[in-house]
Amino acid sequence: MTAIAAPRSLRNRYAADLGLAALAPASWGTTYVVTTTLLPDGRPLLAATMRALPAGLVLLAANRRLPQGSWWWKSAVLGVLNFGAFFPLIFFAAYRLPGGVAATIGSVQPLVVAVLSVLVLHARPARAVLYSAIAGTGGVALLTLTGDARLDPLGIGAMLTATSLMATAIVLAKKWGRPESPIVMTGWQLTVGGLVLAPFTLAFEGVPTSLTGQNVLGFLYLGIVGTAIAYALWFRGIDRLPPTSVSLLGLTNPMVATLAGLTILGQTLTGWQVVGFTVALGALVAGQAFNRRS
Repeated sequence: MTAIAAPRSLRNRYAADLGLAALAPASWGTTYVVTTTLLPDGRPLLAATMRALPAGLVLLAANRRLPQGSWWWKSAVLGVLNFGAFFPLIFFAAYRLPGGVAATIGSVQPLVVAVLSVLVLHARPARAVLYSAIAGTGGVALLTLTGDARLDPLGIGAMLTATSLMATAIVLAKKWGRPESPIVMTGWQLTVGGLVLAPFTLAFEGVPTSLTGQNVLGFLYLGIVGTAIAYALWFRGIDRLPPTSVSLLGLTNPMVATLAGLTILGQTLTGWQVVGFTVALGALVAGQAFNRRS
Protein backbone atom coordinates (compact mmCIF):
# COMPACT_ATOMS: atom_id res chain seq x y z
CA MET A 1 0.00 0.00 0.00
CA THR A 2 2.90 2.33 0.75
CA ALA A 3 4.37 1.80 -2.72
CA ILE A 4 1.07 2.91 -4.27
CA ALA A 5 0.47 5.89 -1.97
CA ALA A 6 3.92 7.43 -2.37
CA PRO A 7 3.72 8.11 -6.13
CA ARG A 8 0.19 9.47 -5.68
CA SER A 9 1.47 11.80 -2.97
CA LEU A 10 4.26 12.99 -5.26
CA ARG A 11 1.80 13.59 -8.10
CA ASN A 12 -0.46 15.59 -5.81
CA ARG A 13 2.48 17.64 -4.56
CA TYR A 14 3.66 18.29 -8.12
CA ALA A 15 0.16 19.39 -9.14
CA ALA A 16 -0.08 21.70 -6.12
CA ASP A 17 3.32 23.24 -6.94
CA LEU A 18 2.21 23.80 -10.52
CA GLY A 19 -1.08 25.36 -9.45
CA LEU A 20 0.56 27.79 -7.03
CA ALA A 21 3.28 28.77 -9.49
CA ALA A 22 0.68 29.31 -12.24
CA LEU A 23 -1.03 31.96 -10.10
CA ALA A 24 1.94 34.25 -10.76
CA PRO A 25 1.71 34.55 -14.57
CA ALA A 26 -2.08 34.42 -14.26
CA SER A 27 -1.97 37.56 -12.11
CA TRP A 28 0.45 39.18 -14.58
CA GLY A 29 -2.19 38.61 -17.24
CA THR A 30 -4.30 41.30 -15.53
CA THR A 31 -1.51 43.89 -15.68
CA TYR A 32 -2.59 45.32 -19.04
CA VAL A 33 -6.17 45.89 -17.91
CA VAL A 34 -5.04 47.44 -14.61
CA THR A 35 -2.47 49.65 -16.35
CA THR A 36 -4.88 50.96 -18.97
CA THR A 37 -7.82 51.52 -16.61
CA LEU A 38 -6.26 52.56 -13.28
CA LEU A 39 -2.69 53.85 -13.63
CA PRO A 40 -1.51 57.31 -14.77
CA ASP A 41 -0.94 57.56 -18.53
CA GLY A 42 2.54 57.70 -20.02
CA ARG A 43 4.57 56.86 -16.90
CA PRO A 44 6.18 53.44 -17.51
CA LEU A 45 9.13 54.06 -15.17
CA LEU A 46 6.84 55.21 -12.38
CA ALA A 47 4.68 52.12 -12.84
CA ALA A 48 7.76 49.86 -12.77
CA THR A 49 9.21 51.56 -9.67
CA MET A 50 5.92 51.49 -7.78
CA ARG A 51 5.53 47.80 -8.54
CA ALA A 52 8.95 46.93 -7.15
CA LEU A 53 10.26 49.29 -4.47
CA PRO A 54 7.34 49.64 -1.98
CA ALA A 55 6.64 45.90 -2.01
CA GLY A 56 10.34 45.12 -1.60
CA LEU A 57 10.78 47.48 1.35
CA VAL A 58 7.67 46.12 3.09
CA LEU A 59 8.86 42.52 2.68
CA LEU A 60 12.35 43.47 3.81
CA ALA A 61 11.01 45.18 6.95
CA ALA A 62 8.60 42.34 7.72
CA ASN A 63 11.15 39.53 7.39
CA ARG A 64 14.19 41.38 8.79
CA ARG A 65 16.57 39.09 6.94
CA LEU A 66 19.48 40.31 4.83
CA PRO A 67 21.55 38.29 2.35
CA GLN A 68 24.68 36.56 3.58
CA GLY A 69 27.97 36.01 1.76
CA SER A 70 27.68 35.52 -1.99
CA TRP A 71 23.95 36.10 -1.85
CA TRP A 72 24.56 39.85 -1.75
CA TRP A 73 25.74 39.86 -5.37
CA LYS A 74 23.48 36.99 -6.43
CA SER A 75 20.43 38.87 -5.13
CA ALA A 76 21.63 41.98 -6.95
CA VAL A 77 21.99 40.07 -10.21
CA LEU A 78 18.57 38.41 -9.91
CA GLY A 79 16.96 41.68 -8.77
CA VAL A 80 18.22 43.52 -11.84
CA LEU A 81 17.25 40.69 -14.20
CA ASN A 82 13.77 40.16 -12.74
CA PHE A 83 12.85 43.76 -11.92
CA GLY A 84 15.41 46.52 -12.46
CA ALA A 85 15.81 45.77 -16.18
CA PHE A 86 12.81 43.55 -16.93
CA PHE A 87 10.06 45.89 -15.71
CA PRO A 88 11.05 49.01 -17.72
CA LEU A 89 11.71 46.95 -20.85
CA ILE A 90 8.26 45.38 -20.58
CA PHE A 91 6.57 48.75 -20.18
CA PHE A 92 8.66 50.23 -23.01
CA ALA A 93 7.63 47.37 -25.30
CA ALA A 94 4.01 47.79 -24.26
CA TYR A 95 4.07 51.43 -25.40
CA ARG A 96 5.59 50.56 -28.80
CA LEU A 97 3.98 47.22 -29.65
CA PRO A 98 0.44 45.90 -29.81
CA GLY A 99 -0.30 43.51 -26.98
CA GLY A 100 -0.51 40.59 -29.39
CA VAL A 101 2.99 41.10 -30.75
CA ALA A 102 4.43 41.48 -27.24
CA ALA A 103 2.61 38.36 -26.01
CA THR A 104 3.81 36.30 -28.97
CA ILE A 105 7.43 37.33 -28.43
CA GLY A 106 7.12 36.66 -24.69
CA SER A 107 5.78 33.18 -25.36
CA VAL A 108 9.16 32.04 -26.74
CA GLN A 109 10.57 32.16 -23.21
CA PRO A 110 10.27 28.37 -22.68
CA LEU A 111 12.52 27.83 -25.72
CA VAL A 112 15.08 30.30 -24.37
CA VAL A 113 14.96 28.57 -20.98
CA ALA A 114 15.46 25.20 -22.70
CA VAL A 115 18.60 26.43 -24.47
CA LEU A 116 20.00 28.03 -21.31
CA SER A 117 19.22 24.88 -19.31
CA VAL A 118 21.45 22.89 -21.64
CA LEU A 119 24.26 25.46 -21.46
CA VAL A 120 24.12 26.31 -17.74
CA LEU A 121 22.43 23.39 -15.99
CA HIS A 122 23.51 20.67 -18.43
CA ALA A 123 19.91 19.45 -18.40
CA ARG A 124 18.36 18.53 -21.74
CA PRO A 125 14.56 18.99 -21.84
CA ALA A 126 12.49 16.21 -23.36
CA ARG A 127 11.78 16.66 -27.06
CA ALA A 128 8.05 16.54 -26.41
CA VAL A 129 8.39 19.51 -24.03
CA LEU A 130 10.11 21.53 -26.77
CA TYR A 131 7.32 20.65 -29.20
CA SER A 132 4.81 21.82 -26.60
CA ALA A 133 6.68 25.11 -26.24
CA ILE A 134 6.64 25.68 -30.01
CA ALA A 135 2.94 24.82 -30.15
CA GLY A 136 2.32 27.23 -27.28
CA THR A 137 3.96 30.07 -29.19
CA GLY A 138 1.81 29.27 -32.22
CA GLY A 139 -1.32 29.22 -30.08
CA VAL A 140 -0.49 32.58 -28.49
CA ALA A 141 0.17 34.05 -31.94
CA LEU A 142 -3.27 32.94 -33.15
CA LEU A 143 -4.84 34.19 -29.94
CA THR A 144 -3.29 37.64 -29.80
CA LEU A 145 -2.01 38.74 -33.22
CA THR A 146 -4.20 40.78 -35.53
CA GLY A 147 -3.81 41.61 -39.21
CA ASP A 148 -2.93 45.25 -38.55
CA ALA A 149 -0.26 44.50 -35.93
CA ARG A 150 2.69 46.86 -36.37
CA LEU A 151 6.25 45.63 -35.93
CA ASP A 152 8.32 48.33 -34.24
CA PRO A 153 12.03 47.31 -34.21
CA LEU A 154 12.78 49.01 -30.88
CA GLY A 155 9.73 47.45 -29.26
CA ILE A 156 10.62 44.01 -30.59
CA GLY A 157 14.20 44.39 -29.34
CA ALA A 158 12.99 45.47 -25.89
CA MET A 159 10.57 42.55 -25.64
CA LEU A 160 13.14 40.00 -26.80
CA THR A 161 15.65 41.38 -24.30
CA ALA A 162 13.11 41.30 -21.47
CA THR A 163 12.12 37.73 -22.32
CA SER A 164 15.77 36.66 -22.39
CA LEU A 165 16.52 38.38 -19.08
CA MET A 166 13.67 36.63 -17.30
CA ALA A 167 14.67 33.29 -18.84
CA THR A 168 18.22 33.85 -17.60
CA ALA A 169 16.92 34.67 -14.12
CA ILE A 170 14.92 31.42 -14.05
CA VAL A 171 17.95 29.31 -14.95
CA LEU A 172 20.33 31.13 -12.58
CA ALA A 173 17.85 30.85 -9.70
CA LYS A 174 17.60 27.11 -10.40
CA LYS A 175 21.39 26.79 -10.48
CA TRP A 176 22.02 28.81 -7.31
CA GLY A 177 19.15 27.42 -5.23
CA ARG A 178 17.83 29.49 -2.36
CA PRO A 179 19.24 30.21 1.12
CA GLU A 180 15.96 31.58 2.49
CA SER A 181 12.22 31.24 1.92
CA PRO A 182 10.82 32.55 -1.40
CA ILE A 183 9.12 35.48 0.35
CA VAL A 184 12.44 36.62 1.87
CA MET A 185 14.25 36.36 -1.45
CA THR A 186 11.41 38.21 -3.16
CA GLY A 187 11.97 41.11 -0.76
CA TRP A 188 15.69 41.19 -1.52
CA GLN A 189 15.23 41.22 -5.27
CA LEU A 190 12.34 43.68 -5.34
CA THR A 191 14.31 46.13 -3.21
CA VAL A 192 17.35 45.91 -5.48
CA GLY A 193 15.21 46.31 -8.59
CA GLY A 194 13.30 49.24 -7.12
CA LEU A 195 16.47 51.03 -6.02
CA VAL A 196 17.90 50.63 -9.52
CA LEU A 197 14.71 52.03 -11.07
CA ALA A 198 14.12 54.95 -8.70
CA PRO A 199 16.88 57.31 -9.98
CA PHE A 200 15.80 56.82 -13.61
CA THR A 201 12.19 57.51 -12.66
CA LEU A 202 13.11 60.74 -10.89
CA ALA A 203 15.39 61.82 -13.74
CA PHE A 204 13.10 61.11 -16.68
CA GLU A 205 9.55 61.27 -15.31
CA GLY A 206 9.73 63.02 -11.96
CA VAL A 207 7.28 62.73 -9.08
CA PRO A 208 3.58 62.99 -10.07
CA THR A 209 1.87 66.11 -8.78
CA SER A 210 -1.19 64.14 -7.73
CA LEU A 211 -2.64 60.63 -7.70
CA THR A 212 -6.29 59.69 -7.90
CA GLY A 213 -7.95 57.02 -5.81
CA GLN A 214 -7.97 54.78 -8.89
CA ASN A 215 -4.21 55.30 -9.34
CA VAL A 216 -3.57 54.28 -5.74
CA LEU A 217 -5.81 51.23 -6.10
CA GLY A 218 -3.97 50.18 -9.25
CA PHE A 219 -0.55 50.57 -7.64
CA LEU A 220 -1.68 48.61 -4.58
CA TYR A 221 -3.03 45.77 -6.70
CA LEU A 222 0.09 45.54 -8.85
CA GLY A 223 2.41 45.88 -5.86
CA ILE A 224 0.69 43.39 -3.55
CA VAL A 225 -1.02 40.86 -5.81
CA GLY A 226 0.87 41.19 -9.07
CA THR A 227 4.33 41.54 -7.56
CA ALA A 228 4.92 40.61 -3.89
CA ILE A 229 2.59 37.59 -3.77
CA ALA A 230 3.02 36.61 -7.42
CA TYR A 231 6.82 36.60 -7.38
CA ALA A 232 6.99 34.76 -4.07
CA LEU A 233 4.91 31.99 -5.68
CA TRP A 234 7.00 32.22 -8.85
CA PHE A 235 10.31 31.82 -7.00
CA ARG A 236 8.80 28.94 -5.01
CA GLY A 237 7.92 27.28 -8.29
CA ILE A 238 11.42 27.79 -9.67
CA ASP A 239 12.80 26.07 -6.58
CA ARG A 240 10.49 23.04 -6.85
CA LEU A 241 9.84 22.55 -10.57
CA PRO A 242 11.95 21.98 -13.70
CA PRO A 243 12.93 25.26 -15.42
CA THR A 244 11.01 24.48 -18.63
CA SER A 245 7.96 23.56 -16.57
CA VAL A 246 8.00 26.95 -14.86
CA SER A 247 8.53 28.87 -18.09
CA LEU A 248 5.67 27.02 -19.82
CA LEU A 249 3.36 28.39 -17.14
CA GLY A 250 3.96 31.78 -18.73
CA LEU A 251 1.41 30.75 -21.37
CA THR A 252 -1.29 31.46 -18.79
CA ASN A 253 -0.38 35.17 -19.00
CA PRO A 254 -1.85 35.91 -22.47
CA MET A 255 -4.75 33.55 -21.84
CA VAL A 256 -5.76 35.36 -18.65
CA ALA A 257 -5.18 38.71 -20.39
CA THR A 258 -7.60 37.60 -23.09
CA LEU A 259 -10.21 36.54 -20.56
CA ALA A 260 -9.78 39.84 -18.71
CA GLY A 261 -10.31 41.71 -21.96
CA LEU A 262 -13.49 39.73 -22.58
CA THR A 263 -14.98 40.28 -19.14
CA ILE A 264 -13.75 43.78 -18.25
CA LEU A 265 -13.12 45.58 -21.55
CA GLY A 266 -15.97 43.93 -23.47
CA GLN A 267 -13.74 42.51 -26.20
CA THR A 268 -14.78 39.62 -28.45
CA LEU A 269 -12.93 36.62 -29.89
CA THR A 270 -12.72 35.53 -33.50
CA GLY A 271 -12.79 31.89 -34.52
CA TRP A 272 -9.02 31.84 -34.99
CA GLN A 273 -8.52 33.29 -31.53
CA VAL A 274 -10.63 30.52 -30.03
CA VAL A 275 -8.42 28.02 -31.88
CA GLY A 276 -5.31 29.78 -30.58
CA PHE A 277 -6.60 29.74 -27.00
CA THR A 278 -7.31 26.00 -27.31
CA VAL A 279 -3.88 25.27 -28.79
CA ALA A 280 -2.08 27.32 -26.12
CA LEU A 281 -4.03 25.62 -23.33
CA GLY A 282 -3.36 22.18 -24.84
CA ALA A 283 0.35 22.95 -25.17
CA LEU A 284 0.48 24.08 -21.54
CA VAL A 285 -1.21 20.92 -20.26
CA ALA A 286 0.78 18.59 -22.53
CA GLY A 287 4.10 20.26 -21.70
CA GLN A 288 3.50 19.88 -17.96
CA ALA A 289 2.50 16.24 -18.39
CA PHE A 290 5.66 15.45 -20.38
CA ASN A 291 7.80 17.36 -17.87
CA ARG A 292 6.37 15.39 -14.96
CA ARG A 293 7.02 12.06 -16.68
CA SER A 294 10.60 12.99 -17.57
